Amino acid sequence: MSMVEWAERELNRIEKDDDGMQEMMNKNILDIVKAFSEQGHSNFSATYAIQLIERLLSWKPITPLTGEDNEWNEVGDGMYQNKRCSTVFKKGKDSTTAYDIEGKIFTRDNGETWFTNRDSRVPVIFPYHVPDVPEKVYLDEQEV
Repeated sequence: MSMVEWAERELNRIEKDDDGMQEMMNKNILDIVKAFSEQGHSNFSATYAIQLIERLLSWKPITPLTGEDNEWNEVGDGMYQNKRCSTVFKKGKDSTTAYDIEGKIFTRDNGETWFTNRDSRVPVIFPYHVPDVPEKVYLDEQEV
């Protein structure tokens, strides 16, 4: 069985919805699987490509942020946002202090739901490799 056939069978296991959205998603995903399978990757190159594709599709840079001036856009009131990673900010053009607003995520229900808050900020030191996933913090129900 080919990768495309296997993927099609797996996608068909997902329950269909009334508005046709799942059918459209299955087609779009299958188009991507077809393109990938036609590239003839070995196990090594497939793993490498998948890792890069996953980061790119998640809007995560594939090389570390440098913090250089050309990486920043002023978004108002002296606040700068990183062009390569929209969750990284700094206050003031010449500031060397930056932070990632999605550095931590929190749960109170043992991981069923996750949220961010003002405590999600983590300091950024350049070069900064944006992690695949934020740090997960499990809170007691009493904690804010």
